[in-house]
Amino acid sequence: MAGAAEDQHHHVRGVVYASHNWHPFFIAGVATWALEVWEQLGFQEPDNVIVPAGSGSLVLGAHYAFTLLRNGGEIRRLPRIFAAQPEACAPIANAVEQHATGVTECHCRPTIAEGASIAAPVRGDEVVAALRDSGGGAVSLTEREIIAATLDSARQGLYIEPTSALAAAGARKLLRSGVIARSESSVLVLTGSGLKATESVSSFLSIHA
Repeated sequence: MAGAAEDQHHHVRGVVYASHNWHPFFIAGVATWALEVWEQLGFQEPDNVIVPAGSGSLVLGAHYAFTLLRNGGEIRRLPRIFAAQPEACAPIANAVEQHATGVTECHCRPTIAEGASIAAPVRGDEVVAALRDSGGGAVSLTEREIIAATLDSARQGLYIEPTSALAAAGARKLLRSGVIARSESSVLVLTGSGLKATESVSSFLSIHA
């Protein structure tokens, strides 16, 4: 995957690697989704935010936005931010689980959540730091859990791709473990339409019909 090679290309002399994940303005732009959530919640912060994570830009954007709001006195505290990754490729979740200070490149197996299959996130250490600063964490999901969340979301009228379903599967797992509670306000970020993965979703339906 491109993510595995980003750090190497960034340091080649005479080469400018224009990855959006390296660009500070990109992270500032991603932060606008969290500002919209804050506004739509009546200018209140949620208790928890659960996002699918590959490179982790959604995590960094949320942390940046909510930190600005807290420092400006608009909210009392940061929401807890949770990154959801496929178990087949979970360098961020592995680092959090192992209480590591940085992310180590992992060997990724094939996963239906292709959009989150990034073996070496270029800002991985920053992502882990942001998760910890928020009091949140990370969770890894099996392929079976991702499929179940994809189909359950479809039954509720939300046709999302498997990568987006990481957030739904992650929320379910966090609820079961008691890390988050139903009485809390939790925002799940669903990033992509199922139209992007119709062939995969169709194969799920044929198996689980």
